[in-house]
Amino acid sequence: MNSLDWAVLIGYFGVMVAIGVWSHKRVDNVSDFFTAGGKMPWWLSGISHHMSGYSAVMFTGYAGIAYTYGVTSFITWSFPIALGIAIGSKLFAPRINRLRSRLHVASPLEYLKNRYNLPTQQALAWSGMLLKIVDVGAKWAAIATLLSVFTGVTLNQGILITGAITAVYCTIGGLWADALTELGQFVIQLLAGVSMFVAVVLKLSDRHIGFLDAWNQPALHGHGKPLVGPYGTVFLLAFLFIKLFEYNGGMLNQAQRYMATGSAHEAERGARLSAVLWLVWPVVLFFPMWMSPLLVHAQKPDGSDSYGLMTEQLLPHGLLGLVVVGFFSHTMAMCSSDANAIAAVFTRDVAPVLSARARAWGERSGLIAARVTTVVFLGLSMAVATQVDSPTFKDIITVVIKWVAGLMGPIAIPMMLGLLRTFRRSGPTAALTSWAAGLLAFWLVNYPISWHVDGGVPLQYQVSVPLAVSLVLYILIGHLKPEDTPERLAIIERVNSDGDGAASRAVPVPAGAGDDAVGAP
Repeated sequence: MNSLDWAVLIGYFGVMVAIGVWSHKRVDNVSDFFTAGGKMPWWLSGISHHMSGYSAVMFTGYAGIAYTYGVTSFITWSFPIALGIAIGSKLFAPRINRLRSRLHVASPLEYLKNRYNLPTQQALAWSGMLLKIVDVGAKWAAIATLLSVFTGVTLNQGILITGAITAVYCTIGGLWADALTELGQFVIQLLAGVSMFVAVVLKLSDRHIGFLDAWNQPALHGHGKPLVGPYGTVFLLAFLFIKLFEYNGGMLNQAQRYMATGSAHEAERGARLSAVLWLVWPVVLFFPMWMSPLLVHAQKPDGSDSYGLMTEQLLPHGLLGLVVVGFFSHTMAMCSSDANAIAAVFTRDVAPVLSARARAWGERSGLIAARVTTVVFLGLSMAVATQVDSPTFKDIITVVIKWVAGLMGPIAIPMMLGLLRTFRRSGPTAALTSWAAGLLAFWLVNYPISWHVDGGVPLQYQVSVPLAVSLVLYILIGHLKPEDTPERLAIIERVNSDGDGAASRAVPVPAGAGDDAVGAP
């Protein structure tokens, strides 16, 4: 990078901070900070939902998969996400929106206190927060890895730079700042992605390699197959099921995008837009990665540095800076949205249980607590990022695929399925048992069992077994020990009834739902 590239990068950071300062004017209370007050237009919600699902892991971990295996990187990653969001646009998006509009909550987990009970809510809240710290830590490490390739700064310096800039704008402006910066980041991503696509096409043309002919080159032998290596049919089906829950609210930050729109219908439209973007745009981003074996030789065994090396070789200064900004935009979009989601969970779900003082927070004190929590979460995740390459966490892609995908299911099953009438009989016993058993299954499959299996347990089973265990137990216990009380049924009906007519208003508020409980006006 030269001075022009640095100017582009510094200019980008300045714009992000400016958006945060501008968004500060739109944040008057906790609802504005966490759900944009329900005033976000559907198209902005959809773009924000789409962008908050990316990170620089795509340009490191998934670039390595593309370098090694080819198009399976798209088939087993963005395609399942697109399909999962499309299904969730009908199944989950409208219901999650009604959590805010009908139950007046600011956290995706806030309704669980009345849908199940307080212990269930706390179990999911604490495990969700801890998982997010690890998840976001992997994202910081990914962007810091790329930054070190281009600038030579150390991993820890890169983590500090990106984390500090993100903390400024998302702490000041809340979800509005997240969404507006994600809109800007989407434009940057568009320019950077197209620039890299064109640069690769031109380079291949210089070598007299056409688009179709490229797949016949020896270096890309087998790279056109959709399912190869460890990424087979079982992995694809498992990943589709996981992404159905994860990208529709199971990881909390996407749920906030559904909650932020003005109505259930707008939440559904935003989800459909996100699904289309996930189906189309990653093809443009992945194409240079698929062609990378023809253009560069990766230095790392997993090929995770291939995209960075290719960018350095193909792009002129200025455009190189733009692509580096694109890396930052992905990671900062996801990490800032995660920080906002976790701050909502802590201030709305955890703090009131730990402290009587927190239960008495007014608008101003609640907003201060939200901002402080956001900074603390970012600090903890940055600390974890420094340990990503340790023996415990291993490499970046291991953290993202195995830990996050494997542990997300036990948390998401009670939260997401608890919204649906079909699972109305599943109460706190089913929720807590499925959650605990899923976490235990993750530990067993990934460690004791894996240690005693020749070659270890395959990745698809490491990530899918915990979710499957949670799902089966949640449904089974619900039938064997139904706990569908009138109060719990009232919660379910309030998020399932269409429109705002007499039918939805006639559903009673659960008994004992005061100002600090869901259902309070």
